[in-house]
Formats: sequence, structure tokens, C-alpha cells
Amino acid sequence: MDTNPSKQPVYLGTDSGATTSKTGGVWADGTIISHELRQSRTNAASGTQAVVAGWVEGLEGFLADNGLAWDQVSGVGLAIPGPYQSYGVLERTANLPREFEGWNFHADYSAAIARRAGRDIPLVVGNDGNYGGVAEASRVRGDRHVGVLFLAPGSGLGTAYIDPRGLPLDGDTLAGMEAGHLPAPVHLLDAPVLRCGCGRDWGCIEAYTTISGLPQLLAHFLPKHPGHELAASDLPEKEKVLSLRTRAQHGDPLALEIFDFQARALGLHAAVLTMALDTAYVVIGGGLLDPEATTPEFRERYLGAIKAAAMPYLFPPQRRTMEFVPATLGDLSQAIGAALVALYSERPA
Repeated sequence: MDTNPSKQPVYLGTDSGATTSKTGGVWADGTIISHELRQSRTNAASGTQAVVAGWVEGLEGFLADNGLAWDQVSGVGLAIPGPYQSYGVLERTANLPREFEGWNFHADYSAAIARRAGRDIPLVVGNDGNYGGVAEASRVRGDRHVGVLFLAPGSGLGTAYIDPRGLPLDGDTLAGMEAGHLPAPVHLLDAPVLRCGCGRDWGCIEAYTTISGLPQLLAHFLPKHPGHELAASDLPEKEKVLSLRTRAQHGDPLALEIFDFQARALGLHAAVLTMALDTAYVVIGGGLLDPEATTPEFRERYLGAIKAAAMPYLFPPQRRTMEFVPATLGDLSQAIGAALVALYSERPA
């Protein structure tokens, strides 16, 4: 490969959030161009064309920031939350205006890129969680052609399966690996069936492992700690829940019990998914493993509890070889994953 950055082909990725869009990129060998993302406002309130203009502005800004030019761009990827009506066409989504339903964002973004670059550039689009998994998978497996399971508990449970080619399982209706809404093994967790925002009544694992379920888990565990200050607190429920992570860093028994429970639930879910997917790695992301938000002791405890819960349910060869590792890319993952999918999609199957 030519080592002159001004001549190397590049692949760019856009991570479109509800309020902020981020742009990153990779070289043709898959290495990250810069760990500094270009950020711009999504401007969803101003309509779809304003959103597209912001995405293009992000691409141009990233190129300028890194001394690159449009004639080097060989592909672009876009990570955007679903659901989708079809490839590149948005279904009704919670975080964007209702009038965005039915928007063919693939066609509009492709046309805008072509106008700015003066030529057609291949564009791939997909679920932001899947694309985040692509980036994390590329980091952990190196040159190994193996599968990776990615689980990222946050406000909801992001899940992805990345195949040995480096590509995510999208599914026939682009709803593949929405595994946060599979049922939890409540009999093993000794817990009630928790409500989930999706409306399913079978106890979605997302409610047992993420922020969305913390109010119900707090209500479940608090009676076991009658002298706890939250038992008599007049704080709004949201503030009580959001205080738990900080409390856990200071050894609060209630908070630690809740997060130990979430880790066990996530470990059991990892075992269920591994029965179907048989991956070499399980990568755990999310804020509970964020070095800037949690202590090393807490992260070690949380990841260890996930692994300990999963291990008894794995096949013997999996117990000997499977690795449970923390995610490392943080906010970079979805933009870099989008760029990598653009790169991998050009390679022969």
C-alpha cells in the first residue's frame, strides 16, 4: 500500500444519532485514520434534507481535519437506528420525527455524496448497534476469522453477531439480532416477569440488564434493604435509579446486588446466544464498563460475574476457548464500524 496519506484510499463512516452525528474513517487495511471523531448536529427538527446536509458536512469536515480529499473516498457507511421498512428506508422510530417514516435515507444520502464528490460512491447502511459490533469485533480478533458476539447494555440492550468475514447478521427483514427482546430465564434468576417498553409480555432480557429495567429492579430489591436511604428518600424515581452506578462505585450493598443481578442475567443471555452462534469471543460494551465512569474493581466484578454465569451452560470446548472481553472503542465504535462495513462490502465473499 502507498504510505503517502494523500494517495491512500479511505472509507468513511457516519454515526447518526438523534441529536448528534459523528464521522470517522479507516484506511484500506482497516486501521483507524483518527481517534478524533468529527461531530455535527443531526438537525432532525429541520427535516430530512437538513439531516443529509449535516451528514455531508461531517464527511467534508473529517476529510479536511485529516488532510484527505474526496478522490480518495472509496466507500461510505451510515449507522442509523432502525427499524426499517426495507433496506435504506426508515420505519417509524422513537427518536426521530414522525414524518421521517418511509424516508429513503439511502437514496438521499447517496445522491448528496455523489453531488459533492462529483461521482457515485458506494454507500452501505445498517443498524447502529450492528455496526458498533463490527468495529469492536475487528479489534478483539485481529487476524483470526472467527465469530464475535457483542452485547452492549445501556438505555437498552444493543446486540450483534459478527461473522468471520467481519459483517453483521442483519436478517431478512433487517431485524436480525434484536436479541434484547428474547425472554429472560426468570426461573434461574428468581425474579418476576418485568415489563418491557416493546410491549412483549414474556420478560424481555433487556429489562433485566439495562437502565430501562432499573426502576423495576430497584422496586424488587429495595425491600431487602429496609434501612437503605433510598427506602425513605423523596427523590424522583429517575434520580434514584441514576444514582445507583455511583453508589456501586462506593460499595453500596443495594446497588452492588442490583448490578450483580444484571451481570448474571447478561451472562445467562450470552450463554443462550452462544448455543446458537458458537462464537470465539463475547465482547461486553456499555457504560458499566466505561473506564471514565466506573472503577477497575467494579468493572472486574461485573465482567467476571457475566462470565461466571455463562460458563456452566457452555459446551466443554467453548468453556476452554471462549473469551469474554470488554469493548474498547466507546463512542468511536459505530462510525468506525460503518466505515469498516463499507470496506468489507467491497471484498469478495
